Amino acid sequence: MTVHPIRYLPEPVLRQKAKRVPNAPQRDAKIQQLIDDLIESMAAAKGVGLAAPQIGVSLRVIVIGIPDEEPFALINPEIVKVAGERQVDEGCLSVPGYHAELVRHRVVVAKGLNREGKKVRIKARDTLLAQALEHEIDHINGTLYIDHLDSMDELKKVEPGESISRESTPR
Repeated sequence: MTVHPIRYLPEPVLRQKAKRVPNAPQRDAKIQQLIDDLIESMAAAKGVGLAAPQIGVSLRVIVIGIPDEEPFALINPEIVKVAGERQVDEGCLSVPGYHAELVRHRVVVAKGLNREGKKVRIKARDTLLAQALEHEIDHINGTLYIDHLDSMDELKKVEPGESISRESTPR
């Protein structure tokens, strides 16, 4: 496994719609290595999630690592249903040093393939997982959390000694 450097704005890969992974990802050693590298890179950066474009790979692969749970991957994920709204505090490893309040959905249903190539559906309600699913799937569509803000003036600088809680903010 390799820890890759996180790509920061204005890297073009962060604004591109990532390419779909071909069928049978479970038999593709490069995809399996990418998943391992994403998990390792996410952990090293102390993030809750990471999308392949954030390490410079324009493929539709994300990983999510909620505290106290085993990290998992989703290949070619899509959000299939959302409901309700809630205010959340969010930051991003690709926009370091800032965070902002924004609106995310209360209920998020996503589908994709797990690393074994099996179809999965994940339903999350009012949780960090719901927020992380939206955040990371946004990444593979070339969207960053700052795109959900009305103005860049809404960004708050992380003050020295302050941290954005890993428990409450996708990265």
